[in-house]
Amino acid sequence: MIDSSAIFNIKNQTEFEDLALQIFKHQFNNNRVYRSFCDLLYKHPSDVKTIQDIPFLPIQFFKSHKILSNKNDIETTFTSSGTTGNLTSKHHVTDLKIYEQSFTKGFQQFYGSVEDYVVLALLPSYLEREGSSLIYMANAMILHSKHTESGFYLNNISELKNTLIKLDADGKKVLLIGVSFALLDLVETYQFNLKNTIIMETGGMKGRRKELIREDLHKKLKADFGVETIHSEYGMTELLSQAYSNGNGLFNCPNWMRILTRDTEDALSIQPPEKTGGINVIDLANINSCSFVATQDLGRIYKNGAFEVIGRFDNSDIRGCNLMVL
Repeated sequence: MIDSSAIFNIKNQTEFEDLALQIFKHQFNNNRVYRSFCDLLYKHPSDVKTIQDIPFLPIQFFKSHKILSNKNDIETTFTSSGTTGNLTSKHHVTDLKIYEQSFTKGFQQFYGSVEDYVVLALLPSYLEREGSSLIYMANAMILHSKHTESGFYLNNISELKNTLIKLDADGKKVLLIGVSFALLDLVETYQFNLKNTIIMETGGMKGRRKELIREDLHKKLKADFGVETIHSEYGMTELLSQAYSNGNGLFNCPNWMRILTRDTEDALSIQPPEKTGGINVIDLANINSCSFVATQDLGRIYKNGAFEVIGRFDNSDIRGCNLMVL
């Protein structure tokens, strides 16, 4: 049995790779769905010598199968938003403490202690449904904040505007985390000139607006919030870790998370840095489900480990997922 505390004490790439290989063996032996997937690829632990050799489970399996690597009781199930009539992803979590450690330590690695921030969450599309991992994270951050002004906002954007302007003028460290369409709604109603506030978008219009490329979205938000940069969070229902961008469009992972890219025509082929491909995520915090996930995002990774997200596959573009009959 792998001690989960080792995940958050990784200090270098060698320790990361050693633990990733251990977790692969653990999940191969204990995750029925992942084992079947690996068997169909003829990938056994004896064949896996490096992290590039590890099979990445297509993210769609979280919609059709129960992805679990232990037999403990399920503490909660996070679900994706999805659109009407579509299957939603389900991430069964058997140890919420691991998720809490992951988002707390991940935020701390890039921004310092959440206790020092007033956390304002503008996440209406997530608040309006159950099972959001982002709402769980934001709620915990609000609770851990040592500022009474921290809280959620749904439709009361006038109150949010007043709070934001006052806190910023008082010199408080403020984190406003919001879904893209709601941030646009806010700045199209009110104008700001903020000096002490981090604006962090979580991506997505959730069907409320036309999708914008990140560059155009950030250009508008920077101008209307009066800030120099827009920060971003990269996470998803099927993961328990987040990567962050401090405004340059490049994301960085916490020490227990890595990004690889796969060839768009050959899903089993890992590409060298600086080539565009499908984003594969290694999230060691996912020790109790699957730590090796092939997403539907397109991106590019750089030699320093930073990565950018360029777009998404549409369903007709997905290659190498003909093993979905498991």
